Amino acid sequence: MSGPRRRALVTGITGQDGSYLAELLIEKDYEVHGLIRRSSSINTRRIDHLYQDPHASDRRLILHYGDMSDSTRLNRLIDEVRPQEVYNLAAQSHVKVSFEAPEYTGDVDGLGTMRLLDAIHHCDPAIRFYQASTSEMFGNVPPPQSEDSGFRPRSPYGASKVYAYWMTVNYREAYGLFACNGILFNHESPRRGETFVTRKITQAVARILAGKQDAVYLGNLDAKRDWGYAPDYVRAMWLMMQEAEPLDLVFASGETHTVREFAELAFAAVGRNWESHVRVDPAYLRPTEVDALQGDFSKARRLLGWEPSVSFPELVRIMVEADLRAEGLKPEEVMVRPTGGPAVASR
Repeated sequence: MSGPRRRALVTGITGQDGSYLAELLIEKDYEVHGLIRRSSSINTRRIDHLYQDPHASDRRLILHYGDMSDSTRLNRLIDEVRPQEVYNLAAQSHVKVSFEAPEYTGDVDGLGTMRLLDAIHHCDPAIRFYQASTSEMFGNVPPPQSEDSGFRPRSPYGASKVYAYWMTVNYREAYGLFACNGILFNHESPRRGETFVTRKITQAVARILAGKQDAVYLGNLDAKRDWGYAPDYVRAMWLMMQEAEPLDLVFASGETHTVREFAELAFAAVGRNWESHVRVDPAYLRPTEVDALQGDFSKARRLLGWEPSVSFPELVRIMVEADLRAEGLKPEEVMVRPTGGPAVASR
């Protein structure tokens, strides 16, 4: 007979990464516990397909109410669940919003991480901890950015994540915790939040074709980012937690593209000229911008054998296709086939 299932606690389980991670862990026969915030409206649509009745005899997904600002709740949850692995994906993760809510961002993204680490330290130091770090920590450090690059964040979000990064390192060095940082560059999917620029663009493409809007308003079109496919990056999280020793690793595509390029590809996928539909609104510009991000993931490739599996053009098409279907349109009827090959399949 096999032993008891491994238990994992995932904060931020209702987000893009949390939903993909929950799927991955359940596929690997984990019992998954998720932390969600109490709200008057239900916000679990990304994990609704994983839902099980609380009375089911073989429950694999169990949700708990709580908040990263509540240390008492976090301590009790760690004590009650006793997970072998904790993945901290909870955050106020919108960079522009972090300028408008810097205190809240610091409390949840920075101090929230410390609260969770401290709960693990006092309850069960054998628990393995993954911290979702971000390329926004690098800020204005020239690309390519690697594990050896310094941090110079350009937003309250980036600064809060730098604090969380170093607290993870500190608890590892001070108390011997298995605490690791995955420094993830931008990663997208059809589950990306609608206010993030990539999803904002692909959703606009679908809505424009459906006749629901005429244009999409964006900020800095020249910002360069390193974009990958979210399920690839969730796989990286799990791989880090299976290592003999905790590591801090960069995960990226190794390529950089502008917001303009993303918009151009998204509209071209349905035979439209992006310039006819994209407008720049200064309200979407950040007070301080990160000009260029490009990750060097050679260490992760060498140590974990990890590589991204989806190219930038394919990522754009995957997202456009999903949003077309969400608007009731048939991608096979409206999408232009890439030169030299068939239409990209749905994912």
